[in-house]
Amino acid sequence: MSPASTGASTIVDAAPAVPVVDSRMAPGGPGYRRMSFALFLAGVATFALLYSTQALLPLISGEFGVAASEASWTVAAATGGLALFVLPMSALSERFGRRTVMTASLAVAVIVGLLVPLAPDLTALVVLRAVQGAALAGLPASATAYLAEEVRPKALVTAIGLFVAGNSVGGMSGRVITGWVAQEWGWRIALGVIGVIAVACAVAFRLLLPAPRHFKPGSLRPRVLARTVRDHLGNPLLCRLYAIGALFMTVFGGVYTVIGYRLTEAPFSLPQGIIGSIFLVYLVGTVSASTAGRLVGRLGRRGALYAAGATTAAGLLLSLAGSLPLVLLGLVLITGGFFAGHAVASSAVSKTATQGRAQASALYQSAYYIGSSAGSTVGAVAFHAGGWAGTVGVGLLAVLGVVTITVFGTRAARVARRELATAA
Repeated sequence: MSPASTGASTIVDAAPAVPVVDSRMAPGGPGYRRMSFALFLAGVATFALLYSTQALLPLISGEFGVAASEASWTVAAATGGLALFVLPMSALSERFGRRTVMTASLAVAVIVGLLVPLAPDLTALVVLRAVQGAALAGLPASATAYLAEEVRPKALVTAIGLFVAGNSVGGMSGRVITGWVAQEWGWRIALGVIGVIAVACAVAFRLLLPAPRHFKPGSLRPRVLARTVRDHLGNPLLCRLYAIGALFMTVFGGVYTVIGYRLTEAPFSLPQGIIGSIFLVYLVGTVSASTAGRLVGRLGRRGALYAAGATTAAGLLLSLAGSLPLVLLGLVLITGGFFAGHAVASSAVSKTATQGRAQASALYQSAYYIGSSAGSTVGAVAFHAGGWAGTVGVGLLAVLGVVTITVFGTRAARVARRELATAA
């Protein structure tokens, strides 16, 4: 008997849909804590090595008989080397894997770190620091690309914030440790101690970081790389984020390159150990970077960037005071504003780029460290020409650039929404 005569339905019940499970890591899930701690340690090692000479610049100037603007090249060479090599290293990570490139980069950087204290003169020191910076180039872009691939989107800002927090801890601990060790045994021993700490971080990183599960090897062909870079540079939002990262780092690089010189002079005249301890304010950056996700949730990305810029500018103005407590409060605001802005901008790059994430992150890191090199050099020259007020002036111009770019982005977004509404 036919279905029609029996009243039976001719529709066959569909099989129940199988829910799609997102296998990427999330807070509380398997591997997330190991991954977070591993990349936190990588961030510690990266910043501890990259800026290991910054708190020691007055001592380096004294031993080699050079001015602040010349000694600052031991910082600028490292950040410049990273800026130049971050894009090629990101291409290698697309082909050979994020974890492989990060491991190799840390290995080379810590080996060079053990050689840096043996530099016989300033030229050799600058060359070694440039090599070290180039080696470290494999870390930042690969780490953010690894997170974008292995962590669920809702947790991405928080995860990148933790990596940036590791940067702040590394920058803080490197400067504090070198300051006190150098006061007792000299700057060479201080750099050796940082090298040993970085070795420990590198070993722990390799043992803890989970193997990638969502990485797909890309091509090393120059044409493919060039096309990817061209596409990213043709994206107005990415270009704005690159510029914002560079300008924030211009402020930060200039302030922390010069602050040691200012605090050794009257009216402060602080010893090296105390000057190194000033960098404990980096703990503020650890907090602001790790909570950047909540800030974006409350204010939106552009609102968070406005808040970060305003905080940084307030800190710069406050640091002009002749009172040490006010100068320290100014450094707290500069540090908090910088790390919040950096975490917001870098996470926005990872979210915006749907393809070639390593190259997108690499371009951001390149702009970021070019800003660091420029800030270190220009900030030192401005200090030599006009004292601390000159360095602050450079920083305020950079913050003005951040605000101007963000305002332009806000207007562009409004125009795009109106056009979309009109078209609908």
